[in-house]
Amino acid sequence: LDTFANPKPERDYLITIGIPEFTCLCPLTGQPDFAEMTLNYIPSANCIELKSLKLYIGSYRDKGVYHEAVTNLIMDDVVVACGPRFARIEAAFNVRGGTYPTITVEYRENGWSPQPGSVLP
Repeated sequence: LDTFANPKPERDYLITIGIPEFTCLCPLTGQPDFAEMTLNYIPSANCIELKSLKLYIGSYRDKGVYHEAVTNLIMDDVVVACGPRFARIEAAFNVRGGTYPTITVEYRENGWSPQPGSVLP
């Protein structure tokens, strides 16, 4: 994941990125799993470059991984790449076995809290 310098690092502001075409493989059956993901984050020093995010997300297309694991892996990589103040990923997977699992992972920088009146997703 590539980043660029946050143009307003002194201000908390929310970036929301829709990822409507996430694909990976079921580690048990090898069948494709599809999800619509939403990444919300408040940047610190750096922001995520969108083309690199697109390529990174596409790299999971042929990987067998559980929903919970992949959502946490993506969060870990986002945190390492840009060190956000806050981040949340919601991964709404398509039906599997008659269920629609949604995995939500959240990260907060140590000591950071939202500014008064802020509404986080």
